[in-house]
Amino acid sequence: MTDKNEIITKFIELYGGDPSDVRVFSSPGRVNLIGEHTDYNGGFVFPAALSQSSTVAVRRNDSGFIRIAATDLPDRVCLDISKLADYKDLKWGNYQAGVAYVMQQSGYLISSCDILYDDTVPFGAGLSSSAAIEVVMALVIAQFSYEQGVTDKPNMIELAKLSQKAENTYCGVNCGIMDQFASAMGRKNHAVFLDCKDLSFKYVPLDLNGYKIVIGNTNKKRSLAESKYNERRAQCEEALSQLKLAYPEAECLRDISAEQFENAKTLVLDDICRMRAEHVIYECDRVLKSVEALNSGDIRSFGNLMTASHISLRDLYEVTGPHLDIMVEESLAIEGCIGSRMTGAGFGGCTVSIVADYAIDEFISEVGKNYESRTGIVPAFYISEAGDGGREIL
Repeated sequence: MTDKNEIITKFIELYGGDPSDVRVFSSPGRVNLIGEHTDYNGGFVFPAALSQSSTVAVRRNDSGFIRIAATDLPDRVCLDISKLADYKDLKWGNYQAGVAYVMQQSGYLISSCDILYDDTVPFGAGLSSSAAIEVVMALVIAQFSYEQGVTDKPNMIELAKLSQKAENTYCGVNCGIMDQFASAMGRKNHAVFLDCKDLSFKYVPLDLNGYKIVIGNTNKKRSLAESKYNERRAQCEEALSQLKLAYPEAECLRDISAEQFENAKTLVLDDICRMRAEHVIYECDRVLKSVEALNSGDIRSFGNLMTASHISLRDLYEVTGPHLDIMVEESLAIEGCIGSRMTGAGFGGCTVSIVADYAIDEFISEVGKNYESRTGIVPAFYISEAGDGGREIL
């Protein structure tokens, strides 16, 4: 995480004034350990918040504007609080504007303020940099609104919902709830087992007993992700509509078990839609089995489920692409790697692998060398720890 004093110093260099009234808030990115493309089908997901985060230094002002800057970008934006609907086309800053607009419409007081973002979540890598940006913005707004007596103390689940709404309705990205929920509700050294149908959840200790989570960034831009994402959603909805002929009580694909699917899958007339549904339904089953495996300390079974998830995403959901497939192939070739899969929307971005402590150096060296040899792209690797969700850094 960004050092608190360091970001305050940068804030004062940019905005001036006294550092004593500058506050620091942070929300993390996330890695989804298993349960991909299930969230918008009412399914189960199993993310963990990362130590990489979106951290902001912020100070209220009386200008009527929210001024936003970033430590790693030249962009500066100035949002008129009375015209928050007008910033949807910003190249950078639209996520923050969207959160402010949605929260204003929901009864929160929007305070004018100066904000400096410092982001350590890689952009475009499938680690939810956008959710981290949104949730920390929502937390700042909610905290200031509460302190001025307008709204109740910030509720992190509510802020996750508002952040998702901003991304859906303001930014035009039809994402599920997982990313914002994990960013808001993460807990150090735990993963979050989340039921996306009703947002019930529980924390599962992430005790890997001599193994670590290693994220491999393919550094392949996810150029197809958004259009293909919307296409997959439509295919799942079509499959559900046909499966409901057998199971009319099903509200989403998650409501159909693997056994039920096998008994009724011929009702899905389109082969592609049937493949999409098969992935989602069996992926939900893999999430449940993963939670059981971790609770019983069976790390190898968890690793096997992760690899099975990738195969399904590759063959049935068709969202991996050559770069992710090569990264997973090279990861699994290392003796100490017991499971590997893509994470995020796909078509680029990152893999997540479970790697024995003794093999991590070899893993990073060999996978990196072989991936670059096969793709011409230099990858990046992050040894990940599960971190806390959105909070003020005191």
